[in-house]
Order: sequence, then C-alpha cells, then structure tokens
Amino acid sequence: MADFPRSPASGIKVIIVGAGFAGISAAIECDRKGHSVVLLEKSEAIEEITRFGDIISFDPNGARNFERWPGVIEAMQKVARQTSWLDLYHWKGEFVTRQSFAEEKKWGPRINGHRGELYSIIYQHARDRGINIQLGQRVTDYFEDEEKAGVVVNGQYMTADVVIAAEGVRSRGRKIVLGFDDRPKSSGYAVYRAWFPGDVIAKNEMLKHLVVNGDTHSGWLGPDLHFLASSLKGGKEFNWVFTHIDDGNIEESWQFPGKVEECLKYVEGWAPIVREIVKSTPKTGRLIDHKLVFRDPLPTFISPKSRIALIGDAAHPFLPTSIQGASQSIEDGVVLAACLELAGRSNVTLAVNAFEKIRYERVHKAQAMGVKTREKWHKANWDAIKEKPEEIHLTREAWLLNFDAEADCYERYNDVVADLKGVKARL
Repeated sequence: MADFPRSPASGIKVIIVGAGFAGISAAIECDRKGHSVVLLEKSEAIEEITRFGDIISFDPNGARNFERWPGVIEAMQKVARQTSWLDLYHWKGEFVTRQSFAEEKKWGPRINGHRGELYSIIYQHARDRGINIQLGQRVTDYFEDEEKAGVVVNGQYMTADVVIAAEGVRSRGRKIVLGFDDRPKSSGYAVYRAWFPGDVIAKNEMLKHLVVNGDTHSGWLGPDLHFLASSLKGGKEFNWVFTHIDDGNIEESWQFPGKVEECLKYVEGWAPIVREIVKSTPKTGRLIDHKLVFRDPLPTFISPKSRIALIGDAAHPFLPTSIQGASQSIEDGVVLAACLELAGRSNVTLAVNAFEKIRYERVHKAQAMGVKTREKWHKANWDAIKEKPEEIHLTREAWLLNFDAEADCYERYNDVVADLKGVKARL
C-alpha cells in the first residue's frame, strides 16, 4: 500500500454504498481525513462500470479536488479533451459564436474525457491507497439507531458510525431518508450518447475537419433539441450526444442501446453535418439512449437519526446541461469527510447535519443552472441572438466554478455548527 498524506486516524468507521464517481471519491476523501472506510459495490467486476459511457465533465470546482490526490490530475489530463472553447451553430448549420473558457484557467483545471477512462484512474488511486473496496455486494436495506448505522448486504448485517448512500437515482438509501419509497419520474427528456474511433470521421470529407487538426468541441442548437460533438486524444476518438423530448415511461427502462435510424428521425431537416455525424456512427460504436430521470428536490439529504447521508445522484440528480452533476458529487464527499474530521467520533451526527447545512443551498442553486441552459438553447430567439450571439453561451459564474469545497467547509464549519446548536437549543 502506497504511503499517502493523511490526517491522523479519527476512529470513525464509514460504510459507503455505490462505487461510482460519488462513492469512490467520498471513499478517497474519507481516507485522506483519517476515517476507516468500506466501499460496497454491487457490480461483480469493475469493468461493468468502466466499459460503458461517453463524455463526462468536471469543471474547476470539481477537478481541483483531484489535484489533492497524488498523480490523479496528471493522469486525467493525458486522456482529456484539449480544448478551451465551444463552437455554437444554428440547427440549420450556420456558425453563430465561439465561447472561450480560457479565462477560467485561473479558477482551476477543467477535465472532459471518457467516463470509463477517468473513473479507472480514480479507482486505481483508491486501490493504491489501500481502501477496502468490496465488489459483488448488493445492499438491500439501510438501518440506524442512536449509536450506529448499517446496511443489509448479501443478507448479512454490517454496521459503522455513519453510512453514505451513493448508489445513484435508484438508491435504496432514499427510503430511510424520506420515510417512504419514491419512484423516479421521466423528466420528459432523453439523451442519445455515442462514442467511437475518430478514424471513421477522418475518412469522411464532410466531417474530417472535426478530427484531423486535433481536438474540437461543437454544438448545434434547435427547437427542443441540442446536439454536441467533440473529439479527443488529438482526434483519435470521437463522441456525440443530443438531448431530445421523450415521452417514454421511466418505469419501463431508463437506459438501453440506441439505433442510428431512430436518432436520424429526431434531426430530420437539421444541418447536413449533424445528420452525417449520426450516420457515420459505426454499428460497433457505443450508442446509448439514456432517459433523464427527474426527482423533486428533497427536503433533506440525511436520515432521521443523522447517521445516513445521501450524496451525488442519490440526493440530487442533475441535467447534463448543468455540466455540474459530477463536480457536485465530488464536492459532497469532500464536505462530508471534512465535517466528520472536524467533529470527531463523538459528534458524528453533528457532522452529518453540518454537511447537509453546508451543501443544501449550493446544490439546489447549481441544479437550476441545468434547466436555465436547456431552456436558453431549446427556445432560442434567433433574431435576438443575431444581434447578441453571446446570449447562447453557457452560463459560467464564479460563485459556482471558482470554489474550493474543502476550504469553504473548514472556514464555515464552526459557524454552521453554532447555528445548528442554537436551533436545537431553541427547540
């Protein structure tokens, strides 16, 4: 086991359920802060997590945390998209504007890459740290009392001082937090996602400019649909995604293989280049139709006895247009681990309450950005945009991106705890 910088041992035992980006990042942060961690994942092999997926983005507020994990940010940058701009087009094909992100470098790194590759880097770092990751562990229930929390996993009971539910939108941990079973709803939108080798694009005269000169990032915006395409690794890999209206039932299925002919129906009448990109998708390319799940904002992220906490999509699913879902899940783990460190084992429930207090408003404010961008793109007033093209730029605000969740937690923790104690005393 490699020797990594860690805070002194806290004596706090943590069970984390779900080894996606939220769960594994929380595990690393808990290890950094001196807590004892067990990470449970239902997949039998890590390849079940890494072999699928497409582009995932970490803005500076999320990616800056990787800089604290030795070797991680450097490994990510080797496979990340090397662009600092986004070219935006009218859905019929006319170029409208280029949005530059160059100024954001002062806020921290941006990482955009294949979610499987980036995840593998984080997973290997967790392994190198010696974190206890247990695969093939299916959690069927959560429980808690005044002294401990736990899960039922593969029919066996496992307990700790605190349990973190990071299983995503269908987390079983939501029931103990809410007091009832809630079902995911269709947001009314779905996303087609594709990823394949860039040489397919390089051989196409209409499309080759998207890969032969290095990495690119482009978007076409139209009524109730936006289409994004980008190349990575010097144009060696290519991906595209588009969000569209969907009236399917979320209970039937929420992710399944997509078909090129079905994709083409949605972009009927669109710019020839958009349709050509879709047509060029090889049958062996990873094409997925992914329904966007909607959840009403939760009244709380924590259980009645404050020993179980929801993080990431289990607590707050984000629309892709927010470009913040992954970063906010990282922030969750950073803050919860830091609160536990600051509180100590005798005050675990206080730490969990402080975590919620610190995260709640920021997370919901960030969630709203996704809807704002989608509406801006899908209902664009093109006459007005001709006069002011920057109106369709992604909203990039310092309060969201130029933010250090760990530093903010350390700075605010005492005030938050004092406020929590004051509220309790008044009750």
